[in-house]
Formats: sequence, structure tokens, C-alpha cells
Amino acid sequence: MTSDPVTLLIVDDHPVVRDGLRGMFESAPGFTVLGEASGGVEAVDRAAELDPDVVLMDLRMPGGGGVDAIRELTRRGSRAKVLVLTTYDTDSDTLPAIEAGATGYLLKDAPRDELFSAVRAAADGRTVLSPAVASRLVSAVRAPGNEPLSTREREVLALVARGTSNREIARELFISEATVKTHLTHLYAKLGVSDRAAAVATAYQRGILG
Repeated sequence: MTSDPVTLLIVDDHPVVRDGLRGMFESAPGFTVLGEASGGVEAVDRAAELDPDVVLMDLRMPGGGGVDAIRELTRRGSRAKVLVLTTYDTDSDTLPAIEAGATGYLLKDAPRDELFSAVRAAADGRTVLSPAVASRLVSAVRAPGNEPLSTREREVLALVARGTSNREIARELFISEATVKTHLTHLYAKLGVSDRAAAVATAYQRGILG
């Protein structure tokens, strides 16, 4: 890694958090804060404008969620590495963020030295996960009936939770009924259930549907 400072974009809907992070990084050698954003949509625009090495991304924000922003940055081929910094470590937050293309995932109570190291590692393209998140991901991969759902499977499940029929789901998602049934079969297996009602109940219990 070169001696050039790591450039940052800070994304959080709370001004106090943004100010605190900016102050922390600006007082430490080796970092330059290029700008801030208060929501996911703004974050994508600012990342395109500023071209930072690392985007520090909160997840739950009124101005567009972090996962959607990560997905859009990935779609656009942004060179910025995204390091999620959030108070949440539930499966419904962690797995979609990683699937969307986040390089790392830390909780906001991480010590500052750990945060600095994580940002440097992310800039180098190395994956960084807080211990709690790492163990959760390992459990999700290893546990039978606890495999993460794909984005499309989540969409199907959300429609099932609203009482939507297979035919209506197919129409809404522009896919065939056979494809809907395939998605249902896969998500039943991942959730360890055998019918629609159990799938919905299990999804709410695990925080997949909120």
C-alpha cells in the first residue's frame, strides 16, 4: 500500500455521528475525509462525484437504505470499497449487505483503532468483519435450514406474506408461475419449512421480514 492517505466518504443520517467520525479520522494520520452523505441515494451520487477509496456506510437511513446504495455502487462498478458501520448485526441486515457487495461490516461500538485498521484493510480490498458478524455469517452458512435467501427469494416471500397468489406473484415480478414455485421450493428448504404459512412465520421470527 502506498503512503497516500486513504480517502473517505461518510454516510449516516445522524449529523452527530457524521461529525464524530469526521473528527476522528481527520485527527488521525493517513486519512482524508472527502465528504459526507445523509442517505443511500445521496451516497451513490457523492461517491461518483468524489471517488473515495472507502465509503463508511450506515444501513438504515430515511434517505435510501445502505444495502440498496451498496448494490447500486456495485452495479455501477464503483472502485470505492464499502465498509458498513452500523448498530445492527441481525441476519436481515448483515447478509444482504455482504451479498450486495460490502467489503466489510463493523458495529459502531468498535474501538477507534479497530475502525482505523478496518478502513485501511478495506482500502486494500481485504474483507473485514466484526467478530459478532463473522460468527453469525459462519453459522448462517453451516446451519441446515439457515442459508441466506437470495434477493428474488426475499421478494417472493414478501409477496407471500401479503397473501399474494403464485399467479399474482408471477405477474408482479414478470416471471412464470413455474419460476415462482421454484423460488418457493428453494426458500422453503433454506428456512426448513414445508408451506407458505410456516415460511412467513419463520421469516418474521428470524427478522428476514420486518
